[in-house]
Amino acid sequence: MYIMSKLKTAVLALALVSSVSAWAQQQPQPWTYKTKQLERAEVDALLAAPEKLVVLDVRRPDEVAAKGSFPVFLNIQAKDVENRLAYIPKDRVIVTVSNHAHRAGAIGDLLTSKGFKVAGAAGSEDYEAQGGKIVRIAAPVKAVAAAGQN
Repeated sequence: MYIMSKLKTAVLALALVSSVSAWAQQQPQPWTYKTKQLERAEVDALLAAPEKLVVLDVRRPDEVAAKGSFPVFLNIQAKDVENRLAYIPKDRVIVTVSNHAHRAGAIGDLLTSKGFKVAGAAGSEDYEAQGGKIVRIAAPVKAVAAAGQN
């Protein structure tokens, strides 16, 4: 009986820790970056001058495919940015993008330290929640499947 009581207590404690951990992950994280966190209106203003802008999406390709991004973007995963700096134009203003802007904020700080002009960091999910339009990329239909229907 004593062992069963201790086991129940341990299971309840584990469930409580798991619940608190899940709740903490859902809470907005504090902004700790020097890069400005952009709101929808600020992103829209930057998107209005595409010839002066690079949207750098630092998410994994599967995240971009599942959640969409801005109409035109350069995708370099956050872990690879430092090794791919030569592919990022220095003559344009950069908006870094991730789901809720935290990876984007960290990469914005990195790029700024390397001499890039970073306007700020945007979260694609935050932008969409504020009424912005995110583009979802549909996989192309294979020509073989289409040819078989003729």
